[in-house]
Amino acid sequence: MASPSPDTPCSCDCFVSVPPASAIPAVIFAKNSDRPRDEVQEVVFIPAGTHTPGSRLQCTYIEVEQVWKTHAVILSRPSWLWGAEMGANEHGVCIGNEAVWTKEPVGEGEALLGMDLLRLALERSSTAQEAVHVIAGLLDRYGQGGSCREDPVPFCYHNTFLLADRTEAWVLETAGRLWAAQRIQGGARNISNQLSIGTDISAEHPELRSHAKAQGWWTGQGTFDFAEVFSLTQQPVRMEAAKARFRAGRELLQQRQGSITAEVMMDILRNKESGICMDSGGFRTTASMVSVLPQDPTKPCVHFLTATPDPSRSVFKPFIFEAGVAQPPQVLSPTFGAQDPVRILPRFQTQVDRRHSLYRGHQAALGLMEEGQDQGKQLREKQQSLELEGLEALRKLLTGEQTLPPQGLSGLFQAFVEKEHQAYA
Repeated sequence: MASPSPDTPCSCDCFVSVPPASAIPAVIFAKNSDRPRDEVQEVVFIPAGTHTPGSRLQCTYIEVEQVWKTHAVILSRPSWLWGAEMGANEHGVCIGNEAVWTKEPVGEGEALLGMDLLRLALERSSTAQEAVHVIAGLLDRYGQGGSCREDPVPFCYHNTFLLADRTEAWVLETAGRLWAAQRIQGGARNISNQLSIGTDISAEHPELRSHAKAQGWWTGQGTFDFAEVFSLTQQPVRMEAAKARFRAGRELLQQRQGSITAEVMMDILRNKESGICMDSGGFRTTASMVSVLPQDPTKPCVHFLTATPDPSRSVFKPFIFEAGVAQPPQVLSPTFGAQDPVRILPRFQTQVDRRHSLYRGHQAALGLMEEGQDQGKQLREKQQSLELEGLEALRKLLTGEQTLPPQGLSGLFQAFVEKEHQAYA
């Protein structure tokens, strides 16, 4: 069984605000993806599609049965794998995942990664609740497992998920094939690398309680507390650290109850003091995402993605689903086909350069910003100006002050990527 070591990259934070916690009539979703320090995360648009009945789909390690229709998705993903750390679909469903360890053993056998489950749920669901059921069904059929980092030493974990749509959010926490889910219809919620669903369980695996009782983890008497029953008695070092991040994130949300906006979520993701904006040892925040999901279905959902590390020195760029969406090549990593180290057995024996062009430009800019040089300060000012431009476009779209033609909406993300790329050049 693989377990995390003190310097293992196993931290993330997800946040959601549901009215009345939001300042506007919208659900607001956010996530920091904390991964191995040099891992590259790309932003990929996958259009909707129809598929041949009975066809198979290759995920990171295993094949699954394909469905006949899949929804369009925007994904922020480690560029070596098939799934995603976070993303959204054309129906306004957003999902982020977290690593977690429980009393259920984590096997090294290859199955679906939590990131594969996330992408599959986005491609196959039109609501957050439907996404919960999709993940539960896939877990039951295929299980979860396999190394979650690009390294010859296996690193495996189970997953928790935060799922949101225009009207509500769900927390889904897993232990092997077992799971519990909690519905959030109002207020703010966050998750970190720990179980957080206690007695307020909205849905669960039919064998959850009987399994816990059979293992001697629960007497079968009194209230059933999922986190208490399934959490490890001796927590790994990183899970202990996650408790502090979880508490800090919850406090930051509570401080802004009723006034949470996209900007507030971005500020939380940039909070270094709490560790939410990660830069420690062998890992850091490699990409970030904030989504605004208006309750009014006539208004577009707007998803802000960085495609670069360290949100405190990155630009959140707006993406809107619209016909004719273009894929900016600057945020696509190179591909290596059959020669990719993830495809050659044994896996990950060699390394390849997965940096996309925006990542390269940003890394050079990041070095200048960290040195505090005049050129670095100017670059940071350009980043802030560009981000404010995107936030102002969001405000005008949601208030109706401005309407962009469909071609303007479909090219929005590409335009901002190009502006940022030019700033670094």
